[in-house]
Amino acid sequence: MKPSGEAAAAAAPGAGPWDECFEAAVQLALRAGQIIRKALTEEKRVSTKTSAADLVTETDHLVENLIISELRKRFPSHRFIAEEAAASGAKCVLTRSPTWIIDPIDGTCNFVHRFPTVAVSIGFAVHQELEFGVIYHCTEERLYTGRRGRGAFCNSQRLQVSRETDLSKALVLTEIGPKRDPATLKLFLSNMERLLHAKAHGVRVIGSSTLALCHLASGAADAYYQFGLHCWDLAAATVIIREAGGIVMDTSGGPLDLMSCRVVAAGTREMAMLIAQALQTINYGRDDEK
Repeated sequence: MKPSGEAAAAAAPGAGPWDECFEAAVQLALRAGQIIRKALTEEKRVSTKTSAADLVTETDHLVENLIISELRKRFPSHRFIAEEAAASGAKCVLTRSPTWIIDPIDGTCNFVHRFPTVAVSIGFAVHQELEFGVIYHCTEERLYTGRRGRGAFCNSQRLQVSRETDLSKALVLTEIGPKRDPATLKLFLSNMERLLHAKAHGVRVIGSSTLALCHLASGAADAYYQFGLHCWDLAAATVIIREAGGIVMDTSGGPLDLMSCRVVAAGTREMAMLIAQALQTINYGRDDEK
């Protein structure tokens, strides 16, 4: 698949200061998607990280190494934050330098089980401000892109969030997170129960936070929340949601802190605040303190 519509136009020379970076992200996401699609059909070597539910495969490492090595060749002064490097002990520090924030396979558990909701996510920040995000839904060949001040697209179609403000009419998305101890599970289920008591139309867990956030950006869902969401899950999607007209913020109701491992996102600020007020906090620490 080749980038079309906004993806190609936005990478045109003279269109903006980070065009070469955006074009590189698009091409690498598509290359990574080809690798992931092929690997979905093959036997996998699976390891665990922080828990029995926190999985990693050879393909995660292969894709991450491909993306970082190619970007380093083209942009040797840039910095990187990436999921598997962080799992191996690399520090997650967002400086003012141009920084790539990478999730090689979002939905690794889905990938292991050949459940097709998997994506590659590449975000890019400069001066600690997110500039663009590229997310590729590998099996459906949907390329989601957002660039600060220039809109969000899925392939050639502009994205627009839902404008719903009534929680009783909302479809809410979330993810479970890797911690499965009794206290954490109790809080997780209690949060879901609170939303259902508020008569939300439904709560969905699809196994890929980046694609859940893309569904929000496209208007297919009205809100998203999660505790335990890492910066590499959130960076690219945040740009896409904001450029689609949505809100991404902290579960406290304050501004988003990319390193805080918690988020509420919605099509409207009213909806985001309703979700935030319903939640009990689950403490996952911070990405930049691990």
